[in-house]
Amino acid sequence: MGAPTTEGPRTVSSAVETAFERRAERAQFLADKAAGGEPLRFAAGLYRVQGRLAATLEVLPAGRRQLTGRLTEDLARLVEASGELLRFAAESGPIGLASMARARSREAESFLGSRLVAFWSADQATGPDYLSRALLRPYVEVLARLKIAPGRSHQARHCPFCGGAPWVAARRSGSEADGAARFLGCALCGGEWPLGRICCPSCSEEDPERLPSFASDLYRGARVEACETCRRYVKSIDLTLDGRAIPEVDDLVSLGLDLWAAEEGFRRIEPGLAGI
Repeated sequence: MGAPTTEGPRTVSSAVETAFERRAERAQFLADKAAGGEPLRFAAGLYRVQGRLAATLEVLPAGRRQLTGRLTEDLARLVEASGELLRFAAESGPIGLASMARARSREAESFLGSRLVAFWSADQATGPDYLSRALLRPYVEVLARLKIAPGRSHQARHCPFCGGAPWVAARRSGSEADGAARFLGCALCGGEWPLGRICCPSCSEEDPERLPSFASDLYRGARVEACETCRRYVKSIDLTLDGRAIPEVDDLVSLGLDLWAAEEGFRRIEPGLAGI
């Protein structure tokens, strides 16, 4: 038997960067096939920037400790590494996001840090914050690889590791009796966890009559899984149709379903990469 091996910091950051690159390659592949592929091309660029950001977080300058999972202690390193992501969003993002990124790039680092802490604290009064989530994603994914539990409160039905909200779901082959199994995907750490198909990820409604799903022939394998009780929904991607699919990326192909759901009065539990 060989000697046991451990995954060192450089291996961890490389693995996370590789995971982001796989998402980027999938996004670029889909963008090249689809009409109106701008959201996918933006996603490909964002993933590559996030991968490079992740790679810097485990490089330990003199006098720096390894990551702790407590954002207030790790915050300085994350803020220092945020410049490339903000520049990318300012130069390549849609108009509203680009404007926000330019404004934040001019802010003092203390303001940027405060926004990250507010998002981290799950202060829903602050509303959705695409840029804070995009900056925190590489950090939390590195923590997941290091098995460092984040010091963050966990809401019911959110990610059991980091408390992140579910932003997409995957349907995979299950038993013949039960049919496809559903797994929720975390918007922060990229992990996933199972949740029964007859249960709302937002309010736990379990009455099948109040849990409709909607699909369109235009978007093979994608569907809106909604709840009439809380008027929230999650988008799911059927991986039994294409094992190469990456749910959070392939989600961008079916943005028309999100626009339709909004018109019907449903709100996504957590916006996807396109911000809706």
